[in-house]
Amino acid sequence: MPIESIAQVQEGVFDVRLAVETTGFEIGQLTKILFANNSIRDAGTLLDIEFPVDLVTAFAGPRHRLDGLRRRVGAEGRALTCSSLKPQGMSTADLGRLTQGGIDYIKDDLGLADQRYRPFAHRIRACTEAIAAAGGRTRYVPSLSGHLDQLCRQANIALGAGIDTVLVAPMVLGLPVVHALVREFPNLAFMANPAMAGAARIAPPLLLGKIFRLIGADATIFSNHGDRFGYSPDVCRALAAAALDPRARYAATMPVPAGGVTLARTAEPLDFYGRDSMLLIGSELPMARAELVEEALAFARAVRQHPYR
Repeated sequence: MPIESIAQVQEGVFDVRLAVETTGFEIGQLTKILFANNSIRDAGTLLDIEFPVDLVTAFAGPRHRLDGLRRRVGAEGRALTCSSLKPQGMSTADLGRLTQGGIDYIKDDLGLADQRYRPFAHRIRACTEAIAAAGGRTRYVPSLSGHLDQLCRQANIALGAGIDTVLVAPMVLGLPVVHALVREFPNLAFMANPAMAGAARIAPPLLLGKIFRLIGADATIFSNHGDRFGYSPDVCRALAAAALDPRARYAATMPVPAGGVTLARTAEPLDFYGRDSMLLIGSELPMARAELVEEALAFARAVRQHPYR
């Protein structure tokens, strides 16, 4: 039997100990054992997991570490900056101008895939050429989508174009699929998008912090407090702590608070999350148009010059 013990911690909260052998050291089986049928119960919430050493060793966690994400863009000793690319409403020229503002990572909007009117390979080529022409160390982060064969093909296209960081949605693609991609493409860093994460009734610090970290996400995006989708400050603090927890036996995952981050509201999240974070500013930059470079420069400057504690 997989269950070794059950103890009630408080009203409605139980400590359940499971035998690691029953997981097969496979993330899909692990989540099935932990929460599959209980996830159907309206009142059921999976709050936290304590991973044993042999399970952590089997999964290995993130490959590239916080320092690796920083080295890619030459950003030592500070928080990182990120913006969401909206090519369906942004020209390639605007992308090139946005990179001139010194943003560290520019990721695809999750609505971008391999559409006929903007094929993945064409988008990769256009974006990498625009970034190369603009100079600097900005990283373009394309979104991978589709079934496993399509995902692998897109990952190879990205690698062939010199891209070293990609975006995935683990709850859409499937946790085992993302874990397989992390293992298959060790030279890629993986940024995890939280799409569909709210449907799981798993506590956000556990799912977006611990579990995404376990399967190898180098960075995890989550809805910042104050955003229209935002978690509470306590949940955001716990989520970032789970992603960074130094007591864990594997590398940390970079917290990426998104939503509610604006040019006028930069110091607050930097004080809240500190230097080990990546601030994702939303549509404010792409919508700046004529002032795009100036607004991006102002955002990047605010993050660089912030008095980190």
